[in-house]
Amino acid sequence: MNKIRASITSVGGYVPDFVLSNEVLETMVDTSDEWITSRTGIKERRILKGEGRGTSDMMIQAANEALRKRGISGSDIDLVIACTVTPDMMVASTAAKVAQLIGANQAASFDLQAACTGFIYGLVTASQFVETGKYSKVLLVGGDKMSSILDYTDRTTCVIFGDGAGAVILEPNTSGEGLQDSILKSDGIGRQYLHIKSGGSMYPSTQRSIDQREHFVHQDGQPVFKFAVTNMAQVSEDILKRNNLSGDDVDWLVPHQANKRIIDATANRMGLNESKVMVNIQRYGNTTNATLPLCLWDYEKQLKKGDKLVFAAFGGGFTWGSAYLIWAYDPN
Repeated sequence: MNKIRASITSVGGYVPDFVLSNEVLETMVDTSDEWITSRTGIKERRILKGEGRGTSDMMIQAANEALRKRGISGSDIDLVIACTVTPDMMVASTAAKVAQLIGANQAASFDLQAACTGFIYGLVTASQFVETGKYSKVLLVGGDKMSSILDYTDRTTCVIFGDGAGAVILEPNTSGEGLQDSILKSDGIGRQYLHIKSGGSMYPSTQRSIDQREHFVHQDGQPVFKFAVTNMAQVSEDILKRNNLSGDDVDWLVPHQANKRIIDATANRMGLNESKVMVNIQRYGNTTNATLPLCLWDYEKQLKKGDKLVFAAFGGGFTWGSAYLIWAYDPN
């Protein structure tokens, strides 16, 4: 009997209509289009507007597109995994809300938080359920409303992030396509460099924490950048070596869209030219858990059955990881 692997059978995505360009940010904070572009590669990002709208609103849009393209309904889904750092609410599960509103009322569901590496952690987790035969159709969705946790007076963070969501459906495959291997890593030393100080159990919300603006993302850019460049590139090289692959064997690098220089460093370490690297950071910025599925969404029509994809990401905590997957279907 051939080994069961979890393959991606459909992709959906969603980004809000409102575009926040570098030129508009120049009027909000002390920065410039040249400064942002040269250091990050970002030209614009999308922002979710509207009172009471949260991450789930974007996830539901992405999930419904993936379902429609696959030709199935929410009731066919066995498990929903929502990867996010900006859940709609604390305690109440965002995944459960997504499952309910797409019609997956009997599905299991849970949220997964591994910062910007969350989608890779989710991909590996979802694949375990498929490979063991526990579930046959898993909806994996990654999304974040980063605008809800940004201080738009802090030019070191507000220029980087945007809002969006992406979704994939994972199903069993016995023809060889699907997830082949993965490497997941973490190092808790990173929490001092990239975090939100208050609002958790260690520092609950108080009037003082609000006044001190401690509920926004704080990032010490230099150590984060150095750690990300080193480790995202290293884990990507490691996944190649473990599977006896070279850059020539890889059809696509699917990198976390945090910084164009980090993406370039990872591609160079793997021996890939730009034509094999998925990049959309210039349009969306860093959408955290949505960056990888949004890359698949944007590039789906260029993917072919049998293509070898390497995913790579790095996030707060620190967390980082890589995954090697063989694509399972041709465009349309």
